[in-house]
Amino acid sequence: MKALHNLRLTLEMIKWEHSIFVLPFALCGAVLAAHGLPSTRALLWIIVAMVAGRSAAMAFNRLADASIDAANPRTRARALPAGQLSPSFVGLFVVVSCAIFVFAASQLNRTVLWLSPIALAIVLFYSYTKRFTRWSHLVLGLAMGIAPSAAWIAIRGSLDPRILLLTFAVMFWGAGFDVLYACQDYDFDCSAGLFSIPRFFGISRALWIARVFHLLMLAFLSVLIVAFGLGTLAIVGVVVVGLLLAYEHSLVSARDLSRLNAAFFTMNGVIAVAFFLFVAADQLWRR
Repeated sequence: MKALHNLRLTLEMIKWEHSIFVLPFALCGAVLAAHGLPSTRALLWIIVAMVAGRSAAMAFNRLADASIDAANPRTRARALPAGQLSPSFVGLFVVVSCAIFVFAASQLNRTVLWLSPIALAIVLFYSYTKRFTRWSHLVLGLAMGIAPSAAWIAIRGSLDPRILLLTFAVMFWGAGFDVLYACQDYDFDCSAGLFSIPRFFGISRALWIARVFHLLMLAFLSVLIVAFGLGTLAIVGVVVVGLLLAYEHSLVSARDLSRLNAAFFTMNGVIAVAFFLFVAADQLWRR
């Protein structure tokens, strides 16, 4: 069954299991919109939309960057540049994932359906930004940050400006850890002429910029607490996020990036899940 084999390789390539990164923040938006747990149906379609949207974005990124990945020693073993997957199969995967995303949006409400092409345009556009702007990390952050606002609209059918605080928090969180991740490719980005914060500012300054981005995340989360009148559990959640971010940054330095994968893959998933659990517990406790 070659199709199933290719599907498995594609899911491995896009690290499907890392959908957990942004999903908890989308669920935060849904919980805040519902003042508690949304309906099972709404949660189901939000999860389907999130996983499909991320899958489309990641597969498209691998497709758009295939030639770049082939030239980069760190990424040349990925399925596409290694010839394990064909561009046509990955392209089909992108189209199907986009279709699932739009269908899931249609099951939520009409506003979400109308906005779904815009959301897809943002998450797919990111793949090209490293070719012309050093601030591509913020574009990735925005692609992630629209998740909680989209989930709010999925529940309410309209946008409350307060939820944009969570969008900005997620944007700076995503941008911050993407800057950290890009430090691994400093030499390659310089030689290939790609745009990134580490390339233009150096690794030491890039690490400081990532710290600033994460401090901005904490600032937006703090304002979010006030704007929604959240309680002690949510405040504890922000403190926990701050401690986890501090630990994440302690794992890397300009002289030693060897633990960057642990910082990126493990800690960011823990941060997202922890914040969601505290916010959800706060909302349920106060009902």
